[in-house]
Amino acid sequence: MKKNILAVFLFSSCSFLYAQNPNTLDKAKIYAATISADNLKKDLTYIASDELEGRDTGSEGQKKAADYIAKRFADLGLQPVASDGKGGKGYFQHFNLYKKGWKDAYIKIGNKKKEFFKDYYPNGLTSIPQEESVQVVFAGYGVEAANYSDYKNIDVKNKAVVILEGEPKDAAGKSYVTKDGEKSEWDDKAGFTRKTSLAAGKGARMLFVVSASDETGFKSLAAERRVVLSRFNRMSISQATTPEQPTTNPVFYISKAMAAEMLDIKPKKFDKLVNKMVISGVSSAGSVKESKVSVKAERGEVPVETMNVMGFLEGTDKKDEVVLITAHYDHVGIQGGQIHNGADDDGSGTCAVLELARAFSQAKKDGFGPRRSILFMTVTGEEKGLLGSQYYADKDPVIPLANTVCDLNIDMIGRIDKEHAPREDYVYIIGSDKLSSELHQISEEANNNSVKFQLDYTYNDPKDPNRFYYRSDHYNFAKHKIPVAFYFTGVHADYHRPGDDVEKILFPKYRQITELVFHTAWGVANRDERLKVDSNKP
Repeated sequence: MKKNILAVFLFSSCSFLYAQNPNTLDKAKIYAATISADNLKKDLTYIASDELEGRDTGSEGQKKAADYIAKRFADLGLQPVASDGKGGKGYFQHFNLYKKGWKDAYIKIGNKKKEFFKDYYPNGLTSIPQEESVQVVFAGYGVEAANYSDYKNIDVKNKAVVILEGEPKDAAGKSYVTKDGEKSEWDDKAGFTRKTSLAAGKGARMLFVVSASDETGFKSLAAERRVVLSRFNRMSISQATTPEQPTTNPVFYISKAMAAEMLDIKPKKFDKLVNKMVISGVSSAGSVKESKVSVKAERGEVPVETMNVMGFLEGTDKKDEVVLITAHYDHVGIQGGQIHNGADDDGSGTCAVLELARAFSQAKKDGFGPRRSILFMTVTGEEKGLLGSQYYADKDPVIPLANTVCDLNIDMIGRIDKEHAPREDYVYIIGSDKLSSELHQISEEANNNSVKFQLDYTYNDPKDPNRFYYRSDHYNFAKHKIPVAFYFTGVHADYHRPGDDVEKILFPKYRQITELVFHTAWGVANRDERLKVDSNKP
C-alpha cells in the first residue's frame, strides 16, 4: 500500500524529474516514442543468429557481434573514446582475459602424438608441467584380493600402469574376485578409488584406465569430459602469480585401441589378453613386454583476447558528468554440439542499448541532447564472471569513476517468468534504492510517466536466495559506490539453453521496457543536481 501512495504522489507532482529541466517531459515522450520494436528485432535477429555461434567470450562470434555494435555506434555518430593502442580513439576497449587450462598436453608413442580429449582424457585437472618418459606396464584390472591379484609378478614403481575398467568376470558376468561370484568392492566407482589408491601405494607414477566403451562411445565420453572440466577452467582479468602444482598420481582414461598402442601390441592381441582372463580367471598382468611413452599435461593460463564496445554521446552544460548504460553482449557459445544463441540473455539488453543510443542521438541532432553525457557500453565476459565490467571498473575506467553518475544495466528483458505468466507488463528493478534514494524515485516516476509497468522489487530483497544484485554487470559499479538500477524480467525454461531464440522474444513488452530505461536515463541526465549517494543498503 505504501508503494502505491508514493507512486500517486510522484505522478501527481512530476517535479522531481522535469520541473527545472530545459528538456521537458513532452520532449522525453517524443523521443521515447521513436524506440521501435522493428529496430530491436532487426538488431537482435543478427546478434542472436547462428552465424555468431553463441558469442562465447573470445570467440569469433563474439568478435563479429562487437564489430556489428561498433558499426552501429559509428553510424549513430557516437564518439569513440577507448584507446586504440596507437595514440588514437576507437570503439573497442581491448584487453586479455586469462583462462586456466592445458597449454600443452599430449601422450607421445614413438613419434606419434595422441590428441588430448580425443584419444584420451584426464580424470581431473591433471598437471604434468614437464614431459616425462615412463615405462608402461599392463596390470590387468588393477585388483589385489585374496582370491585374485594382478600385482603378483609385476613391479609398477615409477611406471605408467595400464588397467581395465571394472573387475575380472567370467562369460556369465560372475566375479572372479569373490567366492560366490557376486560383484566385489573392486567394481564401479568405489572400485575405481580403491584401484587408484592401490596403484599409488605401490609407487606407480600414473594410471591409465582402459574404457569399456567402444571407440564411438569413448569419443563421446572424451567430448563430454572436455565440457565438464572446462567449467573449472575459469577466466580472470589478471594473471596468476603462482603456477599450479604437479599432480602426484595422475589418472587418464584411454580407449582400447590406444591401450594396444601404448603396450606396443596389435589391437587383436590386446583383445586376446582380455578374453584370456575372462575364460581362465587368471590375470594377464605382466604378460606383455614393457614399452615406453612420453606424457605431458602442462597447465597454465592462456590469454583470451576480447573487448568491451563503447560509444560516447557528449552532453551540454553538465557534460563532465556521465550516465552509463550497459548490457553484456557475450553468451555461452556452443555446448554439447548445440549453438546457444542467447536472444534474451543478453541479446535483448545489447540491442536495447543500441536502440537507446539511437533515440538519444536523434534527440541531440534535433537540438535536445542530454545535459549530462551518456556512455553506451556493451561488455564482454559477463558469463565468465562479470569480467568485462570488472576490467572496466577496476582496471581501466575510460570515464573516471568519480565522473560516473550511475549505471543503468539491462540483462534479459525479452521474456516472462513463471511467476508472472501470462502477464507481460512487469519488470524486476534491482538495486535502484541501494545507493541512491533519488535514483529510486526517478525510476518510479519515469515508469508512472510512461509505460506504467508493475515494478517488481522481489529480487531487491537482500535475503533473496538468488542474489541477482551480485550477478550482473551493474555490481562492478555498485561496489565503487556508483548508483545502479538493474532491469530484468526473470529466468525461464530456455535460460542458458539452445532454445533461447529470437522467435520467443515478446517484442511489444521488450520495447516498453527499453522505453522505461530511456525515461529513467533522460531524467538522470537532465536534472539540475547530480544524483546523491545517500544510501548504503545491502
